[in-house]
Amino acid sequence: MRTIEDLQCALSDFAEERDWNQYHSPKNLAMALAGEVGELIAHFQWMTESESHLAAIYPEENDPIALEMADVMIYLVRLASVMDIDLLEVCEMKMELNAEKYPKIQPTGDGLY
Repeated sequence: MRTIEDLQCALSDFAEERDWNQYHSPKNLAMALAGEVGELIAHFQWMTESESHLAAIYPEENDPIALEMADVMIYLVRLASVMDIDLLEVCEMKMELNAEKYPKIQPTGDGLY
């Protein structure tokens, strides 16, 4: 799998093979997504800022975090698929809106912003 479309197809097939489509309503998928985000957050709950950066280089910390991130992405991609939302398109649109809302910081010439 290398594209979101590939992942959507794989997830759709996975759900269909297990008769899970009956449970994959937008509401249920959003709730499952929130649960997985909570599990991701739990890995960082008691870390300092520095420790959270260091977690990326230690496999014993990084591997479980990566798996939770995969769960988050799986539910998000599945939700988008069920709702017929093109995630890449809407991300591009959201980035454009954010660029308008939060313009680039312009240097003042004195080294300060």
